[in-house]
Amino acid sequence: MPTATIDVAGQVRQCCTAYVPEVSVGDYVLIQNGFAMSVLSEEDALLSLQAIQENNLLPATPDDDRRGDQNQG
Repeated sequence: MPTATIDVAGQVRQCCTAYVPEVSVGDYVLIQNGFAMSVLSEEDALLSLQAIQENNLLPATPDDDRRGDQNQG
């Protein structure tokens, strides 16, 4: 399966691009369960990302947990 390395609000992940063969480096994509489902305009992507951040919808990464532990001590 074709994959790409993507940046989701600073979190680097792997994503399958089989559903969007037209995707290019620098494009914004809608991701669901590790699959790019569609290519978004920059405006739509930035609005979506803003809503995701405002509602804390990005899951924490192991790095986030370690930083939190260090800040508490």
